[in-house]
Parts: sequence; structure tokens; C-alpha cells
Amino acid sequence: MKLKQNLLACTAAIALSGAAHATELEVTHWWTSGGEALAVAEFAKAFDATGNTWVDGAIAGSGGTARPIMISRITGGDPMGATQFNHGRQAEELVEAGLMQDLTELAEAENWAEIIKPASLLESCTLEGRIYCVPVNIHSWQWIWLSHKAYADAGVPLPTNWEEFVAAAPALEAAGKIPLAVGGQPWQ
Repeated sequence: MKLKQNLLACTAAIALSGAAHATELEVTHWWTSGGEALAVAEFAKAFDATGNTWVDGAIAGSGGTARPIMISRITGGDPMGATQFNHGRQAEELVEAGLMQDLTELAEAENWAEIIKPASLLESCTLEGRIYCVPVNIHSWQWIWLSHKAYADAGVPLPTNWEEFVAAAPALEAAGKIPLAVGGQPWQ
């Protein structure tokens, strides 16, 4: 199974839990839909509880919209305190250029290796033995979303496996529903 994960990659010191002075930390991300915004609000609430202040830098759209803006700010000398990236070459190039904060000391002090499971999530944040990001969620490319209303309109029960999904397709089509569609956004 191929996983795509979102990473909170730090461009400035994030090890603020023991900081002597409270700080305002701008955090850029593209989690702007309803559920995503609620998740970000939980991160902000936890961060603010440390005595520091989360300054939300949401960029509407998708990663395809946000990443170029984030990379431009980082490489242009105006980095945010922390930002969201997907693991891979984009973040790796920023690490290699010395533009990302090494979080290894914090990760070791907080025992991330024992907390973050599966281990491959933390491994994807590691380059040459050093940790440069915090895995905060996982996306899996083989997800399927179902419309409860479409199945109700077609008079068939929600499928619980692939075989039931395929068997329900003719009833959905007969009810004027498209049984399977793929989104047109780049992440889809």
C-alpha cells in the first residue's frame, strides 16, 4: 500500500515547549476544508496551551497551490515558523539546502521512535539519520468515498466490500447515479 503523508516541516526552531520566552509561530498549511480546519484548530489549541501563540497561515486551495508559495517564502528568506509539506523530494531539497530545522534532538528527547507508528512514518521524515519533520496524518491513495444518499435513492444497501460495491453499480446507474468517479484535482 502506498501512503502519502502530510508533514509539518519546520523552518524555524519549533522546540518551544521549554522556551523561556513565549513566541508567536506562523504556521502555513493548506488544511482549509471544514474537517481539516477543525483539525488545525486542535493543533493550534495545543500549541497555545504551551504559552506560545499559533499564528495561522492557511493558504486556500490544495497543496498544489500552497507548496509553491511556501517554497518561495522559504527560499526567498521569509520563512514561516512551521509549514505543511508532503514527504518527498520537495522537502528533501529544502533540507539539503540547509533551509529546514533539524528536529532530531527534540524527537529523541520526546521518544518519537516509540510513539510514531508505523516506524516508516518517522523514517520518511529522516534524511541521513537526522529528523526534519513531524508526521501528523496519513492519506492513502486507494480510498473510496460513498454517497449514502445515492445508495438510498437507488434502493440498495451501502456496500461493505468491493464485491458488493461492484454488484450495486447497475442499480446506481438505473437511478441516474454515476457508480464510480475519479476527481480531477491533482491530488486525486
